[in-house]
Amino acid sequence: MGKRILVVTQHFWPENFRINDIVEGFLQDGLEVDVLCGLPNYPKGEWFEGYGPHGPWEESYGGARVFRAKEWPRRGNTSVNIFLNYVSWPIHAAAALKRLPGGYDAVFCFNTSPVLMCWPAIRYAKKHHIPFTNYVLDLWPENLYSVLPVHNGLLRRIAQGVSDFLYKRADRLIAMSEPLQQRLCQRTGKTPDAVAVIPQYCEDFYAVPQRDEALEAQFASRFNLVFTGTFTPAQSLDMVLRAVLEARAAGAPALHLLLVGDGMSRESLQALAHELHAEDAVTFYGSVPAKDVPRFTALADALLISLSDSPDLGLTVPGKLASYMAAGKPILASMNGAGFAAVQQSGGGLVSPACDQQALARNMVRLVQMSAEERAALGARAKAYYQAHYRRAELLRRLETFILQGE
Repeated sequence: MGKRILVVTQHFWPENFRINDIVEGFLQDGLEVDVLCGLPNYPKGEWFEGYGPHGPWEESYGGARVFRAKEWPRRGNTSVNIFLNYVSWPIHAAAALKRLPGGYDAVFCFNTSPVLMCWPAIRYAKKHHIPFTNYVLDLWPENLYSVLPVHNGLLRRIAQGVSDFLYKRADRLIAMSEPLQQRLCQRTGKTPDAVAVIPQYCEDFYAVPQRDEALEAQFASRFNLVFTGTFTPAQSLDMVLRAVLEARAAGAPALHLLLVGDGMSRESLQALAHELHAEDAVTFYGSVPAKDVPRFTALADALLISLSDSPDLGLTVPGKLASYMAAGKPILASMNGAGFAAVQQSGGGLVSPACDQQALARNMVRLVQMSAEERAALGARAKAYYQAHYRRAELLRRLETFILQGE
């Protein structure tokens, strides 16, 4: 009989998160998988078609059994609703543990925000005496402060204490970078053997260009700087938009920002674009399925990744960077820390410090004024770095080995 893993994550298919592909990878490698997750409403806070406050509570996904627990939807992405979303799912998921069939060899949490989503995993693992591995993708409470404006000293101390308590309760932790590994070891007292460094990989389809002539015609005669993903304050896209306008005025009039995605910052970004009379400089395309993203990276002249100047964000290398490098296009990055270093090491793009609008604008102008051959060379180096560091099969193997070690 194959090894059995319980995956705990608030966000799962049909929401667009990499855990969907990780589960598919586990199944392809012969593991049996059950998933405990929430009801899909991310990022808009609207129930996906076929879902609502009354379920469905059990489904299947490519051979995995999916058990859903209630959650308060993120309606409008207001601070109150995000807070209620964060605290409601762990409570309902803990109550749903009794519905699980059991017989697992390990518990694995794909821990985006909130950190609280790992609490049901901890309870199950401790009760049944099986190892629990927590993949830390958003470091708390630091990541919380990049999304919600928490200034009260007491609340911040509570958030710090709860986060440290939960991280310490995991048997094993996974970090995306060595700086994050070091931080987690400091905060939990765990040895590096118990905190593995396993970067986020990207799905193989990101490395296969999808030419779309109609889409390319729609954005022809421009230098298309493409961003794909979620719009939150952590991406500092307001700063990026101002940098685009600065670069257009400084010698790159054809520069065009194509935003493919959605999220809590979309309305404010659209209002800013209107206020700055930037409608010609930016297009809000909306969300597309993950497998359609290569249609947009194929038409891109360069791919944008940006993060705010937040201490925790400098500790991680976003999974988006792997998918960008797989596309073989130049990377334009505005970020600190581990992500900054990865772009530099790859030689596949231009990078500036987080939230440095003038430096980002200068790099935009540099990219636009480069020859096509120079940009192609950047893209080739980015693709080579992806092949060396972010290949799916190798990182999945490392993930499975770490989760199931000693089993």
